[in-house]
Amino acid sequence: MSRGRSPEPLDFFIWTVEDVGLWLEQINLGSYRQAFEENGVNGEYLESLSMFTTEQILRFIRRCHMKWGDFITLCKELRRIKVACLKGEQEVRRPWWAPSCLSVVFMRVAKQNRKSRVVSLKLEA
Repeated sequence: MSRGRSPEPLDFFIWTVEDVGLWLEQINLGSYRQAFEENGVNGEYLESLSMFTTEQILRFIRRCHMKWGDFITLCKELRRIKVACLKGEQEVRRPWWAPSCLSVVFMRVAKQNRKSRVVSLKLEA
């Protein structure tokens, strides 16, 4: 999705495994990148972490060989993204794959999608 560019935070739930790896580098958890890739951790998986039971969380931590403090950091960063989305602080960008002639249309649709996602995040929060 990102071709080596930073992934779009607003759309973290559709991040690929590669996008998650880039994000881990940005939040200084890059040492876990290979473990996340080996376990197929993508944005959808990150989104589901908030619904994990204690047993599932511990299994995830063991599988990715994470330190407890690093797991807390991961959760805080995910929460920061969600809060920024709720507050409308995330900038809507045209993805690399969208032709520039569709920029206006894409931005309009992206902003509408943001509104629907904000509603679902409010229900979760």
